[in-house]
Amino acid sequence: MVRSLFNHIMRRTTSLFDHCSSPAIKNALAQRDIGIHVPNSPNMVTSAHDLAELIRWYDALGADCPLDEDPQNRFKETERQIAARQQAKAHIQASPNAAPNIGCGNSAHSPHNFSAGASLAPHPSQTDPQGVNATTSTFTSKSMNNQFPNSDRSAEARAPNGSGDTHLGAPALAGMGRQVEEAKGRAQQAQNLDQLRQALSEFEGCSLKFSAKSLVFGDGNPNASLMCIGEAPGREEDIQGLPFVGRAGQLLDKMLAAIGRDRSSCYITNILPWRPPGNRKPSLNESEMMRPFIHRHIELVNPDILIFLGGTAAQQLLVSKDGIMRLRGRWKSYTIADPSGQNRQIPAMATLHPAFLLRTPAQKRAAWHDLLEVSSKLRNS
Repeated sequence: MVRSLFNHIMRRTTSLFDHCSSPAIKNALAQRDIGIHVPNSPNMVTSAHDLAELIRWYDALGADCPLDEDPQNRFKETERQIAARQQAKAHIQASPNAAPNIGCGNSAHSPHNFSAGASLAPHPSQTDPQGVNATTSTFTSKSMNNQFPNSDRSAEARAPNGSGDTHLGAPALAGMGRQVEEAKGRAQQAQNLDQLRQALSEFEGCSLKFSAKSLVFGDGNPNASLMCIGEAPGREEDIQGLPFVGRAGQLLDKMLAAIGRDRSSCYITNILPWRPPGNRKPSLNESEMMRPFIHRHIELVNPDILIFLGGTAAQQLLVSKDGIMRLRGRWKSYTIADPSGQNRQIPAMATLHPAFLLRTPAQKRAAWHDLLEVSSKLRNS
């Protein structure tokens, strides 16, 4: 049994050993005085004691969770990504007359499409608060620009690349325009959830895909009348490939049970299908690329009621700059195209994210009020 475990671990850790057995790392471990014998080679492990020491060594390096069946050289993968981006940038710079196209083009089948030529940065004439409908969400160029108008939000939060640089050059804008175009086209072609999942798995425009382990698509009953949408997967979700399976997911299950629902009577997903590194907030760039997919996701599920879990989901889907404490507890509307092609308004309730409730239990009363509103509307629908 020990030999079987040894062979299993050796197949998956040789690559990690190659990257983590440098003299600098060994010296750092020695200085920490953690009492671990660092092997010179994984092949020197010949006993259960050596195997235990090797596992302790990996744990000290932070390798405490298996991610793949086979070792992956992430350093080489990053080098390939950088080279591909540099090649794309050089190609764009070689065509200086190519105007960036941020729009997605309008479609007769959906009212939430980008308008061609829509600018990513808010235009002064479009930052009027009256430009955002307080009760309905539409997916037009104006509402998209009003999503993050100039306010007290930091420049980093407004930057599409998350770097804090709000003045993108033409190559960056043109690159994002092509990615959003591709996302919109792939999403609109999906005629069912399986096709939408396949479209997401084949989409290479979002860098989150390369740092995440799993595509976290959805869970529950796609024919249910209630659909819950969160922000992004966390660590446990990334490992299991399902939304809301960690501590926040356990609390969400209890919240749903309190109104007589479970995962067999609702559908759960996130705006982002991939976990952002370090559970950071999604950048505007990432959100815009994923917007066509989540909109199509809602159209295909076609629920009777939507619940937006947390400020990020509520702000993006309701196209509002208000915080979650101002958005929650009030019924809004989200517009989709139903299967017949007609516009349909879905009642939407924003509420507090279960992860926030774990950190701030005093706000559970407010979340319970929101759930009672949802329960009442479900009974009357």
